[in-house]
Amino acid sequence: MSDSNIGGEASILEERRRKLEELRDQNIAFVNNFTPANKAQELHDSHGHLNKEELEDKKITNLSVAGRIVLKRVMGNASFVTIRDGSGDIQVYISKNNIDTDLYKNFKSWDLGDIIGVDGNLFKTKTEELTVEAHSIVLITKSLRPMPEKHKGLADIEIKYRQRYLDLMSSPESKEIFVKRSQIVASIRASMLADNFLEVETPMMHSIPGGAVAKPFITKHNALDRELFLRIAPELHLKRLLVGGFDKVFEINRSFRNEGLSTRHNPEFTMLEFYAAFASFDGTIDFTKNIIQSASEAIGNDNHIEWDGDKIDLSNFSTKTLNDLVLEHNSDLSADDLTNLEKLRSYSKSINVSYKDTWGVGKVLLEIFEKSVEVNLIQPTFVTEYPVEVSPLSRRNNENPSIADRFELFIGGKEIANGFCELNDPDDQAERFREQVKAKEDGDDEAMGYDEDYITALEHGMPPAVGVGVGIDRLVMMLTNQSSIRDVILFPQLKS
Repeated sequence: MSDSNIGGEASILEERRRKLEELRDQNIAFVNNFTPANKAQELHDSHGHLNKEELEDKKITNLSVAGRIVLKRVMGNASFVTIRDGSGDIQVYISKNNIDTDLYKNFKSWDLGDIIGVDGNLFKTKTEELTVEAHSIVLITKSLRPMPEKHKGLADIEIKYRQRYLDLMSSPESKEIFVKRSQIVASIRASMLADNFLEVETPMMHSIPGGAVAKPFITKHNALDRELFLRIAPELHLKRLLVGGFDKVFEINRSFRNEGLSTRHNPEFTMLEFYAAFASFDGTIDFTKNIIQSASEAIGNDNHIEWDGDKIDLSNFSTKTLNDLVLEHNSDLSADDLTNLEKLRSYSKSINVSYKDTWGVGKVLLEIFEKSVEVNLIQPTFVTEYPVEVSPLSRRNNENPSIADRFELFIGGKEIANGFCELNDPDDQAERFREQVKAKEDGDDEAMGYDEDYITALEHGMPPAVGVGVGIDRLVMMLTNQSSIRDVILFPQLKS
């Protein structure tokens, strides 16, 4: 911000504080007894289709609206303002022929950003703009700081994210994204409840980080004098509920991963996780697809959307194996190469993929997949047959125990969902936990700990089940055509 802008804002602040003090002296600052009976969008929906004469015949009277002044045109004896409430904008006509003369004089000094209340009648101007003719007005809240300039908006992207209220105040487009986000979440919840899932809440602080491969945030409980971890996933607690006897459970809530910031990643993010006992793998893939299609329809999309310049067809989901996709996008590799550790290591170097000596075939293969394949999966694609080595909570496939009954969904080159048949063999799970502990000892900060209580739960018997996690933030990005995760999170984490 330039010195002149700083000086200008300081001058505005000083002048507006003077006006506020005058209101305080009259005991009319920050009015709290005006309750509007109408919303701007409601008036447009109910009466916007009527022409000037039809509206006059209807005599729509005794309206009351309240909102922030976003536009003001003061003329001699009459003025127009546009106010913005939670639903949208509506024009107000204020004339000293209809209100007290002194009040009209005071109104002329009210500022953009002030929140006002209006009682009056509805009419249309000569230009057919729906307008409230004010018969009384009141200054409800005095705004001390200026709004962003109408045409420039928030040019500073940092201010847009750090002071989201300014973004929402000045940009109906930004506000609409978050309205759609709410509608998407509501649609997801409705889909789950319609299929007889029970919504539950599980702990946000864990004694052992688990449920995903990620680096946790660490905190401390002073009274217990022990470390706790912000959850990286709710998975292990949700599966405990299957042991307890619930057949279908889901949770829409926050998880935390101590990773870098990017257009795709925020350390605090929203996940849908659901688990269904006795569900089939293929049926769960179809259910996941239906959730996404319903959420898209809930915000007015059809099956053909655009995301980051890519045209995506949500009516056409394909299913391919990880090995087939690696071969499809890496012509120098053969099917035999995919089980040859030395060959995979050599190929990794050739495409600038680093690896650790402790990694097996499955981990190196996954790194090659992530580097060479993911970005090309534009159309909805369920990728199946992941290596067990990189699927520590997934059930082994009956025919090929080196792969897991697992899928990941990619759209627009980004992972949207992860699902698998749950591992319910306590001995197999204990061995995989031990492998994770060894990986952590070898320097893998993202490896899981050994959750002894979870093993105890499995020893009581967990029914066969399928579980899925869907990243809500990325799903909202896709369905609203946003390039950055910061544009779909109200208050994203930012660098200092």
